[in-house]
Amino acid sequence: MDAHIKEWQDRASSMTALNLKAIEGPLAELDAHLTLRSHIVGYSLTDADTTVWRTLRENRVAHAYIKQGLMANLSRWFKYIEEAYPESAVLPTRPARAAKAGEEKEEKGDGGNYDIGLQDVHDGVVTRFPPEPSGYLHIGHAKAALLNDYFAHKKYKGTLLLRFDDTNPLKEKQEFEDSIVEDLALMGVKADKVSHTSDYFQELYKYCVQMLKEGTAYADDTLQEKMRDERMNGIASERRDSSVEDNLARFEEMKKGTEEGIRWCIRAKISVDDPNKAMRDPVIYRCSPEEHHRTGSTWKIYPTYDFCCPIIDSIEGVTHALRTTEYKDRDAQYQWMLKALRLRHVYNWDFARMNFIKTLLSKRKLTRIVDTGVVWGWDDPRMPTVRGIRRRGMTIPALQEFILKQGPSKNIVNLDWTTFWATNKKYIDPIAARFTAIASDAKVPVTVVGARAAAHTEEKDKHAKYKELGTKKVVYSSSILLEQADAASFAQDEEITLMNWGNAIVRSISHSINPLSSPAGLKTVTSVELELHLQGDVKKTSKKVTWLSTDQNLIPVDLVDFDYLITKDKLEADDKLEDFLTPHTEFRTHALADCNVAELREDDIIQFDRKGYFRVDRPFKHGEPAVCFQIPTGKTKAGVPV
Repeated sequence: MDAHIKEWQDRASSMTALNLKAIEGPLAELDAHLTLRSHIVGYSLTDADTTVWRTLRENRVAHAYIKQGLMANLSRWFKYIEEAYPESAVLPTRPARAAKAGEEKEEKGDGGNYDIGLQDVHDGVVTRFPPEPSGYLHIGHAKAALLNDYFAHKKYKGTLLLRFDDTNPLKEKQEFEDSIVEDLALMGVKADKVSHTSDYFQELYKYCVQMLKEGTAYADDTLQEKMRDERMNGIASERRDSSVEDNLARFEEMKKGTEEGIRWCIRAKISVDDPNKAMRDPVIYRCSPEEHHRTGSTWKIYPTYDFCCPIIDSIEGVTHALRTTEYKDRDAQYQWMLKALRLRHVYNWDFARMNFIKTLLSKRKLTRIVDTGVVWGWDDPRMPTVRGIRRRGMTIPALQEFILKQGPSKNIVNLDWTTFWATNKKYIDPIAARFTAIASDAKVPVTVVGARAAAHTEEKDKHAKYKELGTKKVVYSSSILLEQADAASFAQDEEITLMNWGNAIVRSISHSINPLSSPAGLKTVTSVELELHLQGDVKKTSKKVTWLSTDQNLIPVDLVDFDYLITKDKLEADDKLEDFLTPHTEFRTHALADCNVAELREDDIIQFDRKGYFRVDRPFKHGEPAVCFQIPTGKTKAGVPV
């Protein structure tokens, strides 16, 4: 990595000239390099970013050019570095006071307000992201990860810890752990240290024994339903005043995983009837004889999240535990644990979780729809996982921007996906080459009078505005295909425009009538004859249509769009998931595309003219159709993002 950083630091010298022609080439190279990147090297800020940014910012010609937005990737990166790293994105000659004012101004822009007043930051800030490896990261997890990363690395130059909360062997897998590491790296989140709760099982066991000996915990074999009812109604468990000896003996049985031990759990002895029900003697240890994916059969007892989280936060040096507001009632419990065990203090700070309409963010429900085959897997483009939305076509820079703009607010809102995808559109438009596709079951053969006798090919820009995307082949001939909807809209002798060719006049339209389609019979266009009129004014025609010459290797492609998985904006606690699943969520159109589509690769983002943006999920190979997923753009059609 050091070599790559040095390379870009050296290349920055080619961007210092106060002459646009002299720097346009190096800027174009940088723009191309940043097509799918948030940082010049790696997944986080390096000296490559700061050196190049300052070079361009100090160059008034380069800075003015970037502000025009003519190189979209470069402009996006320049603004991102400025907003995400205000302490680093400053000119060396700028006084410290002015830099601080600039930082404050950036944070109060159109993004979230990050001036949340974390306590005692002068001694350093250590945050942590503690996911359970029982599923793939979803967009709610992404917000928690990015905010903790922001405060640790960008706001306060502190430390970010990644700790896997692996305390439930029934649900956790190495597969999920590996996916979390990969997804965090893709989002540009790099932890300074990685650990596991299972690393501390021995210490946690000792702390539980300490609590049993000190009378701040007890063993309980009350049935789960009865325990829940007692906690709800403020009734003390019959086991609450058991002797220390009895409690330790039962904990030992739990540790052995015996038949007797499985019946018991350990509860913290906090309160019977506290108004905050989280304080009503919560369970802190359970017996589970199943093998753990890291520790095997060493342990038969596992601590709950509420017990181990404050302890390990304190041990690992966390200064501020940033958590979603769903943990608000449990903050008092968190602080009680620290005081009861006489551990170093840790501050709690709560922020609102990110909710979206018609979206499941419950890991339990997401696991169910994966296990029952409602979706293809955790990376299904209908899933709200990081992998799912990326497979649908969300770019990482757009994901970062959208989440960071929400800020650490405590206001809980149900977000609309249209805003999310609208953020993405400005990132994909400059990199989306334009191609043509015609639906296979709606193609209409067309004869073009006036075309050359032999088919010929011309090179055309892949994108009229962003010429750096290169060129594509456009085949012209007298035999082309149009789509049924376009052909059916034509009138005799109407002048229309063939995109990327020119004007033509409709000379004849042939129809067939299907009496079964409707009582009156529905007309279907079976063929059209056009006469080229290239001297016509394309600005004066109302119909600009896509077309494909049949004198080329037409590429079969499946265009796939998706609906929401559930029909209700927000599922309530007593709603049955199966009652609100959308019956049909996948819409597949078989189409034929121009010959250039054969060269596309997986993950390419493109636009089919007049059909929308797509991500290539499976390239054309060995005659099998390419598969392209439609990327929503923030617009809506019948309530569904398109």
